[in-house]
Amino acid sequence: MSPNTYPHEDTFGKLPVKVSRKDFNRYIDPYLSKCFKGPKRKISRYKIFNYILFVLHTGIQWNKLPVYRNEIHWSNVYRWHNKWSKDNSYQNLFETSVIFLSGARKLDISSIHGDGSNTVAKKGARILDIRDTNTRKG
Repeated sequence: MSPNTYPHEDTFGKLPVKVSRKDFNRYIDPYLSKCFKGPKRKISRYKIFNYILFVLHTGIQWNKLPVYRNEIHWSNVYRWHNKWSKDNSYQNLFETSVIFLSGARKLDISSIHGDGSNTVAKKGARILDIRDTNTRKG
């Protein structure tokens, strides 16, 4: 295949680490819910979204997030991520992008991988054993 008919493979298959402001405003921002209550944000949603992408890409803990000039606390970035996750903003963004790519015939589903590595561990799995291991009398 010549490079003119199909883009190079190195441009596909990679997760975005950072999104440009132009792409964010065009493709992402319309699908993320907005907050109308409380004080006005001191940092743009574009920067918050890129901080979230950085955490998801690197896998670092939220409290280890390197923030430029203390412009926002890590817990506020996590709150936005949690809000967008719970109100289905990410789901709407994903579904809309799949519909758009499918309509433009740019969606390649020949290879789909599911990742089930994030499993939830039950808290208190040994609750039934507590009565037998308790040495206190009472």
